This record gives sequence, C-alpha cells and structure tokens, in this order.
Amino acid sequence: MLVICAARGEDVIPRAAWRRPLGLPLENPGVNRSPGGIDDGYWQGAPVGGFGAGTFSRSYRGDFARWHIKAGVHKYQPVYADQFAVYERSEGGAKGTAQVLMNGHPDDGQLSSWQWDYPVGAGDYAALYPKSWFDYRWKKFPAHVMLEQFSPVIPGNYRESSYPVAVYRWHAENPTDHAVTVSVLLSWSNMAGWFRTFARDFAGAPNQGNYNTYKTSALGHAGSMKGIVFDRMRAGAHPNEWDGQFAIAALEGDGVEVSYQTTYQASGDGKAVWEPFAKDGRLANDSKSWVSDKEELAGAIVVRFTLQPGEKRVIPMVVAWDFPVIQFGEGRRWERRYTDFYGTSGRNAWAIARDGLLNAQAWSGQLDAWQAPYILDESKPLWYRGMLFNELYALTDGGTFWGREAGSDARVPAKFALLECFEYAYYDTLDVRFYGSLPLLKFWPEIDKQALREFAETVRKEWPEQGLWVWKTMQTGEPVTHKRKKLGAVPHDLGVPEGDPFVDVNEPGWQDTNDWKDLNSKFVLMVYRDYVLTGSNDTRFLRETWPAMRAAIEYLRQFDHGGGVPENSGYPDQTYDDWVVSGVSAYSGGLWLAALRAAAETGRILGDVKSADAYHALFLKGRNTYITELWNGSYFRYDTSSESKDDIQTDQLAGQWYADLTGLGDTVPREMQDAALKKIFDINVLKFGNGEMGAANGMTADGAILANAEAKEVWVGTTFAYAGMLMSHGMTGQAWKTASGPYHVIYESKGYWFRTPEAWDITGNFRAAMYMRPMAVWAMEMTPRRAQSESLRSVGQ
Repeated sequence: MLVICAARGEDVIPRAAWRRPLGLPLENPGVNRSPGGIDDGYWQGAPVGGFGAGTFSRSYRGDFARWHIKAGVHKYQPVYADQFAVYERSEGGAKGTAQVLMNGHPDDGQLSSWQWDYPVGAGDYAALYPKSWFDYRWKKFPAHVMLEQFSPVIPGNYRESSYPVAVYRWHAENPTDHAVTVSVLLSWSNMAGWFRTFARDFAGAPNQGNYNTYKTSALGHAGSMKGIVFDRMRAGAHPNEWDGQFAIAALEGDGVEVSYQTTYQASGDGKAVWEPFAKDGRLANDSKSWVSDKEELAGAIVVRFTLQPGEKRVIPMVVAWDFPVIQFGEGRRWERRYTDFYGTSGRNAWAIARDGLLNAQAWSGQLDAWQAPYILDESKPLWYRGMLFNELYALTDGGTFWGREAGSDARVPAKFALLECFEYAYYDTLDVRFYGSLPLLKFWPEIDKQALREFAETVRKEWPEQGLWVWKTMQTGEPVTHKRKKLGAVPHDLGVPEGDPFVDVNEPGWQDTNDWKDLNSKFVLMVYRDYVLTGSNDTRFLRETWPAMRAAIEYLRQFDHGGGVPENSGYPDQTYDDWVVSGVSAYSGGLWLAALRAAAETGRILGDVKSADAYHALFLKGRNTYITELWNGSYFRYDTSSESKDDIQTDQLAGQWYADLTGLGDTVPREMQDAALKKIFDINVLKFGNGEMGAANGMTADGAILANAEAKEVWVGTTFAYAGMLMSHGMTGQAWKTASGPYHVIYESKGYWFRTPEAWDITGNFRAAMYMRPMAVWAMEMTPRRAQSESLRSVGQ
C-alpha cells in the first residue's frame, strides 16, 4: 500500500531515543586537542547507508553535511541544495506556508529565494540508530509532520544491510477541523563525480559532464514511481570510482501527487523551484535537462496530498546512490558488496530506489522488532538503552569496507573491515576491534568470522619491506626502520585506504607493532569468542584458524624470559601506544593468560590433546608469575619495571573480561578480581572528573592524574569494557555509574553525538573522533553475569 495509518509522533518515536531540540546550539562544546585533527563540531546526526555502501548524514539542524561515500575518506561540508521543505495550507486559507526545514541558511546568498531559518526549537530531533526522527512542531503548520529516517541495517540480514539507500517516511496528521494540503519537497544536488579526492571537503569537486534525468515507472498496486536520476558523462564502459548515480524518488497514487523540476542551477537563487512550490505546493513538471559546463546542477521532487480532519498518513520518499567501484590509493579496484544484487555498471540507483520505496514499511517494522527487547527493558536506565543503539552508527559510517576485488569469483566471501577512525585510518585495527567488534559479532556473526579469517591468513606470512618507526625515530633523532610484518606476528591492521589494503597489511607508522604483546593474544581470544558466542558448534571455523592461533602463541613465547609470561620490551608495545610498559604487565600478561586458556579449550575441542595440555601447563606457570610479580593486595600493578609500575590501570583485567565473556573461568582468583574492580572504581572512576566522565586509563594509587598523554585520558571503549565486567561481577550500581560518565560527556555536555571519540582528558576535550572502540558499550549486554559464567566452565588446577 502507498500509505498507511500513522501514529502520533510521541508514539512513533521510542522513549529510549536520544533527543535534542531542533537546531539548538550547545554551550561549551568539546574540541579536538590534536593539531590538524578532524573536528567538524556538534552539528551532526545519525547516518544513512548500508555496510560498505557509503554513508551520509543530516544534522539535527537539518543540513546534509557529512559524507563518507569514498571508502575511508571523511568529508564534511553542508550541501544546501540537498534539502527538505514543507508547504501547508488549510482549506479556505488565504495562502499557504512554505518553509525550508533547516535551522539556518547558506552564507553566500545561494538559493536566496527560498524561505530559510526554520525556528530553533520548533520540534525535536530524536535518534535510535539506525533510525532517527525530525519531529516538526511549528505554529504556522496546521498539520503535524514528522520525518522518520533509516537505512535497512537489519540483524542477520546480509543482503539489504548492504544497500545504498536512505528511506524517509513522512508521518503526517491533521489535528484540525479543516482539510489541510501538505507538500514535501526533496531537492538534491548532482554530486556525481564529487567523491574523487582524499580531501575533507568538496573544494574543486567537478561538475563538468553532469546531467539529470526525470524518470517514471509503473509499480502496479503501489502506484507510479517518479523521480530524478543524477548522472554524469563517462569515458568507457566500466565506471571509475567517482562514476555513479544518485536518485530521489517517491510514489504517486491513492491521493498522492508527485511533481518535479528535473534541473535547476544549485548556485543560483532557486526561483525555478521555490516560486511554484510556495504558490501551491507543486513544481512545474519541467523535464528539461542539459549537460553541465562546470555549473552545479540540482533537481527536486514534491509529494502533495490532502489530509481530512483527524486523518493520518505515512508517505515514503527515498534517496539512493550507486557508486559500485572502490579504488584505494595504489589503484587496485574493488566492487562493493551490494553489487552482488544490482550489478557493477553504476547505473542502478533507480532500481535501488524502487526497492527502498516498496520495502520501506517492512524494513521499518523489522528494525522496530529488533530493538524492542532492548529498549523496552525497564530494568536498565533509559539513557543506556538509547546509547546502546546510537553507538552502532560506526558499523556503517566509520569508513566501513565490504566488497571483493573486481573480477574475482562471486563465490568467494566478500572482505569486510571497519576503519579504526578517519584520523588513524587503518582497516580493522585488531587491538581496537577486540573491543569494538562485539555488536558485529552479535548481530552479523558471519561477517565477523570472515574478518578473523582474513587475519588468520596473514599470521604465517611475512612482508619483508622496511617502514619508518615514527615513535622510535622521535626518541633517537635518527630514522629507525622495521620490517613491515614478521612471520608469526598478528598484524595490527589490514592496511590503509591510501595504500593497498587487504594485500599490504600492517601499515608501518607510529609504532613497530610486530613485537606488540597484546595483538597475538587478542587474535586467539577473538577466534575463541566467535566460536563460543555463536553456539559453540562451528568447529570448521576453529579448524581453519587453529594453525594461526598456535603460530600466534608460539611467536609470543620468544618474549617469555622464564616465568611463563611474555614480557613487555620497554616501549609502548600494546594498544596504549604512547604509554611505556616494561617487564611483566597487568594488561598484556592478563591477555596472555586468557589466550592460553582459550587455546587449551580449542585444542580439546579439536582433539589436539597434546597442545591443549601444554597450553594449560603454561597457563598455570604463567598465572603464578603474574600474581607473584603484580598483585599488591588490592590491584594488579601496571607492570614490574616502568615509571608507571605502581599505577592503577583500568584495563588491567582485560584478559579476565574475555574469560568472563566466553566462559573460560578465572584466570586469577575471584577475590583478586573483585578487589581490583573495586579499587579501579574508587580511584579511576570516582576521583576523575567527579565520577562523571568515565574511567581514566591510569591513576596513581592515591588518586592523582598521571602525566602520560594516554594514561591521563578516558578511553570510551575501555570504560565500557570495564563497566561490562562490573556488571558481570554483580557490581551493578558501579557499572551504571561508570557508563553514565561517557553518556554525560557524549550526549549532554560536550556534543560528541555520532562522532564518539577514542578519548578525552579532564577538560572533556577529545582526540580521534568517530572511533571504533566505543561500540564496546555492548560489553554490558554480552558479558554474562557471574552465575552464568560459572555455569559455563571453571578452570581446573
């Protein structure tokens, strides 16, 4: 059906959704502490677009401003011709009201004939990713209109979750005693060719050769699909990375009329669109088209319908795009996952839009059904239920890649990788995905397993070329190089967008990660995690990865100086890559103990009893060393021989967290775990920022903030992991208090919504926006409670 009954906005928008008045500025927002770092400010909103499809977002003031269409590249620039507007007129009224739905206006006089500056606070923005809503409540609009926005990012769905389509469902209700005519305008710039460079804006974006085409298609009982396709002239039959299409479309029929303006000049005054729209809520049905000679082109469509008193309707509109090719810095061509269903010509935006219109209602219902058990759980704070989903934005919007090399066998699984962040643009950074990949595993487990298979394939390979070790070079004042990847080392990453990712892994950079002491253990733990948390029955997955698991453990043993625990080497050789660690350490050592437990259990499952027994014996030896060297009666010391040796690290029990997550039992005595958790809460949480900012990475034993650049930060993802462990150990009040700190900073005080950073310091100012690790908020859902964990398995002596 074209339209369905709509509920009131307050019923459509879940209580758990995060809300903010439309266009309301934020006082004292956080800023990026890193010179040259990405800081677009707080005008942000939930993104649209599927896995690996490219994404964009409309901010809560109503401008389309953030663009992640080119893989691994962040662009932020409002495109003012990309816009919604509404016209309303009551029956018998002298004239209607036409208004652009943006709290602001172009600074340079662009589209000057349009009615800009929708009143600040005249309604609310709400978000519960993948959905978001713009609830417009303005006294000049007789009918109430509310926009529901989403893409079909649906759990367990490996098809539609890849689609490059944004659905906009307009919920309209007439609360008056008179009929009201409502028109919704959707305007769009021809942006074909704009996503060509690694720059962070559209400076120099080409328009030459762009053109727009009006299209209409009969869809049977659904009515007629009408809209505009935005394309460009192309050289050759095969598209370049920047070749492709956008399309905007709506359905006509059952009392809904669609009108259009195929082409207008986006940099002009916009009268060709606004004059007819403001007159009676229609466009001129002008199909005139031409090829751009550098001028920026745009087009627009309008849906128009009349609501009788008390009537409610839902009207869908869509934006679709088709940029099938990804070409990274060294030139290798890849094809996005969605091309398995739509082909690789780059001329299928209309077909994608068609599926968006026909499935809008069904997809909306599927998203609601997925979220309902979580957001209706009254045993948990409302703020947490919303944050749980809103932090998932990074699954699609964080530079995500999903595709396969051009020309490869379609039966070969597509490669998938999350970007660490756009400032540290590494694909699938392993030490970070250890935290951030939890929801990917929970809701799309086959994707996460495939990602770990990609890592497994690299472990027993070597990349011999030399790269610069930046940190060491800064320490010595002379260039210091290192081998790209050593045999047996688990790579830090699968490559970078400006290089040849998935082919050249372990990109050289800040640190020589070959000898990091956490990566190999984390790989082993994630493999075992994926096996256990998907039902403990995929032994084929374990067999495929078992040789790499064994090689990873064997590689780390070279750093064991006799105590059964690999020792850190006096530089930042773990995920805290600017915090020196030396000797036996709480973080890397604890991960090692848990990895040995996982490897022992894997060996038993696969019938490799010899390896299982050897790993268990090494675990018992290492545990004794670990406790003897690090336990001081109330927590595990940072390490044995660095300047921070007696400091309290929030992440000291990361290995035990994974043991809890996967039912591996206690890697250290339970009373030690509980004491350390309490100590961290009392010091790192409560004595940092009045307990309202999360857990500081490190603190002195008497509660002083450390001088080290990373030790003095709160890392959002590790705070959530720690909160998950608190929850597991029955410390529920402490868990909610800890997790409420990041919520307060992100969503209330500093304006980091939909750009959650890796870290902030005591000022609340941040580093590394749009980071992967904060998706570890799902640790609070996925880490079993103590009774559940005990029922899974207990470690023998």
